[in-house]
Amino acid sequence: MENITALGGDVYEIDTKMAGYTGITAGYLILGDRPCLVETGTSTSAPVVRDAIASLGVGPDDLATVVVTHIHLDHAGGVGDIARFFPSAQIVVHEKGARHLAEPSRLMASARMVWGDRLDTLFGELSPTEAERIVALGDTGAIDLGNGRTLSSHYSPGHAKHHVGLIDSATGDLYVGDAAGVYLPETGDLRPATPPPDFDLDTALGSIALFKALQPQRLLFSHYGPVGTVQETLERSAEELRVWVDLTRQAKSEGMDLDHAVAMVRDRTKERYAALTADEGTAEQFELLSGAPSNVAGILHWLDRVSP
Repeated sequence: MENITALGGDVYEIDTKMAGYTGITAGYLILGDRPCLVETGTSTSAPVVRDAIASLGVGPDDLATVVVTHIHLDHAGGVGDIARFFPSAQIVVHEKGARHLAEPSRLMASARMVWGDRLDTLFGELSPTEAERIVALGDTGAIDLGNGRTLSSHYSPGHAKHHVGLIDSATGDLYVGDAAGVYLPETGDLRPATPPPDFDLDTALGSIALFKALQPQRLLFSHYGPVGTVQETLERSAEELRVWVDLTRQAKSEGMDLDHAVAMVRDRTKERYAALTADEGTAEQFELLSGAPSNVAGILHWLDRVSP
């Protein structure tokens, strides 16, 4: 299938075709004795992911584990559907996200407040997963991939309080979720993802430092794809966070409202990203993934908490 890319080490990137776009959100299938899917994508893209998994030879009862880095709908919105398609799989998530997968109504209500009518086209509806199939992770945990291979989880909040990074013992791949920001392979751009309500600068920088200390061989971004220049990319990730926070702090100190703060930060950062001067589709993709309004709102929310 054209939406599957072999990355080596029995790892396959699956383009979930979120909202019909390509290159927005990746799921990753780790093949082996106990096949594991990392990130489901949205509910509306669950059939795409199911078909990709099937084409890689994994039948309905063969998938052992589904793990999500966090419960935002572009990463975990398809959990309930994928759980139904693969009835033997355990569903693994950080303990702060577990109840929302079992009972998604609060998560869906808050998502609808943010996205309004766009929710249905972008994400669809997260279906509940039976609580007994959910495995909740603490600060660290390990997922058995078979044959002595493990996927170790490391609690990495900052982007979201239910976020984990996952490192594969066989390949050294680190699944970074959104904790290192959003990467656009077409242009090599990297931009932070700092949405409300959980963003916290020190925690986010701490998560990036933890990722560095794990010394991964490769970063696998949910948005989007593999990156081999690990330490440089993580340095850039921390730098981007500081730039956005400094600019948003300046906007706040000048008494700007959200719209003016967004306009100022967008203007002052646009030189940093080739995507914004590329074709319209690439710019739109970047804004959808890591929109300036969401990023600035998240930073302002944090600034209000730490320095009201």
